[in-house]
Amino acid sequence: MKLDILAIGAHPDDVELSCAGVLAKEHSRGKKTGVLDLTRGELGTRGSAEIRDQEAADAAKILGLSVRENIALADGFFENNKESQLRIIEIIRKYKPEIVLCNAIDDRHIDHGRGSKLTSDACFLSGLKKIETTLDGKAQEAWRPKNVYHYIQWKNLQPDVVVDISGFIDTKMEAVMAYKSQFYDPSKGEDNTPISSKNFQESIKYRARDLGRLIGTEYAEGFTVERYPAVDSIFDLI
Repeated sequence: MKLDILAIGAHPDDVELSCAGVLAKEHSRGKKTGVLDLTRGELGTRGSAEIRDQEAADAAKILGLSVRENIALADGFFENNKESQLRIIEIIRKYKPEIVLCNAIDDRHIDHGRGSKLTSDACFLSGLKKIETTLDGKAQEAWRPKNVYHYIQWKNLQPDVVVDISGFIDTKMEAVMAYKSQFYDPSKGEDNTPISSKNFQESIKYRARDLGRLIGTEYAEGFTVERYPAVDSIFDLI
């Protein structure tokens, strides 16, 4: 199966929090979308890896993903090395995405920046023919995505590209809240974390509203880029 967009996150829920609106919007337009989680989030204070597996599957249904995979690197300890790069290269060559969305280049959680660089490096290396990988015993063809965009996470990084997601904020929030073990629930008396507060839950929506305000729409998501974004006509900019 060929994907139009592959969103990659260090942890299950990274993608939902940061770019689920774009995925939902493009799915509604007939694009094939998928997610690759690098780890199972096993070091998360709340829940467990098994719970996160089910939550990720539930979120995938909400977003209408064509595929979701997890390569189960070590949460908190994965490295940007040959072994990890090859695991991602195999997925990129398997699905041949035109666009890859991935972690923020700099963020509070160390896995985010590391996952960002790991994914970016793998996307480049995936286009080199002399790097050999196989799938089901068959050699894979080299493939390099046309663009890699980094979504915004905990830190309020200045976006280079802002995408209108008006009409899809409810789907985004439903996908986020599929992770019941992770986010605000006043009935839970267990450990509080930076992302389990009511303020954090509300911030997901008000950040999207603020980015929308800046481009004259209701809601938006922002991304940083690795190369200059380009348009065919100045009129393509809204």
